[in-house]
Amino acid sequence: MVAAASVVVAVGTATGMLSSLDDRQGSDEARPGLVSGSPSRSSPSPVPSASDPASPSAPPPASASAKASVSPSPKKAGPGPAKAGPATTRLYRHPASQVLDWVRDHPRDWRAEVIESRIADRPAAVWFADYTPGTITSRVRAVTSGGAAQGRVPVLVPYAIPDRDCGGASQGGAPDLGAYDAWIDRFAAGLGSGEVVVVLEPDSIAQSDCLSDAGRADRFAALARAGRVLKAANPRARVYYDAGHSAWRPASEQAALLRRAGAASAASSDGVFSNVSNFHTTSAEIAYDRRVLDALAGPSSLGAVIDTSRNGNGAPSDGEWCDPAGRKIGRPPSLNTGEARIDAYLWVKLPGESDGCRGTPGTFSPSYAYDLASS
Repeated sequence: MVAAASVVVAVGTATGMLSSLDDRQGSDEARPGLVSGSPSRSSPSPVPSASDPASPSAPPPASASAKASVSPSPKKAGPGPAKAGPATTRLYRHPASQVLDWVRDHPRDWRAEVIESRIADRPAAVWFADYTPGTITSRVRAVTSGGAAQGRVPVLVPYAIPDRDCGGASQGGAPDLGAYDAWIDRFAAGLGSGEVVVVLEPDSIAQSDCLSDAGRADRFAALARAGRVLKAANPRARVYYDAGHSAWRPASEQAALLRRAGAASAASSDGVFSNVSNFHTTSAEIAYDRRVLDALAGPSSLGAVIDTSRNGNGAPSDGEWCDPAGRKIGRPPSLNTGEARIDAYLWVKLPGESDGCRGTPGTFSPSYAYDLASS
């Protein structure tokens, strides 16, 4: 359901500890060899409620587009601990991604300038959507060390939970939760000591209805553990949990699930993320995320990050979620939202990576990217 993206943005605090970013980095660095595409997800019909207004036929939850493969070559109980101060002010754009590959390979294409300036030059998330325990530490380290070398903050998306996407277009993940726990341990070993944002397992909480009660409880326990492991490995890591999006389920219901998965504990969580690979307006997500945080009743330090990569025109009225026409890129990645409890706007899903209708799920479509960038 999620579309594995390719390079993330760093998150600041609700008060904007880190500065905004309309970051444009050069692309002359050596390619450390590891990039991921974006999975795609199709989710159950949203459940509108009076307290959580949703469009009449809202699209399914944020979704990816094909299992991303990060190969070796190529989501108020007393104050929690204070968030780390601003050691850096910009987000890291990893120099290896499908859109950068396309721009480099097609310098004379009539769409190249628009795609490069409006999409390729922006920082976006790096997805790790393949279960490859033998290389995951080195591949994570390649991104975090690259960000540290430039004094920038990378955004990482672990996407390997078992039964991922409930058997949909982005199905896959670790063979079982024991293997997943070990994979997360190895993932955490690559985080380094610098600032890093972790969007933990898109769809893993909002799209858990396909599991039995026992299966859901086990998954949530694994997610809570994952957050603790990631933050213990790097205290400067900020870990965000899956809140779905504003048209999925009521905020109070989503918060109850998030609480079971450890999202209300400062030992494992810095807050929630929403709208990954989806199209709902930033204003709708801000209102929804605040309701989720209120209902979550965790430490006052918890915040939210919003995927704004494709929500410039909002969600289509017909509920279409697979590469719908008429969409456009949203607000640039930024750590200074000016909005209380909204830590950052991120490009988690890389614009131009297909959900499966404009191209093979997870692959880059220049025509789709151009449409999003020029709308």
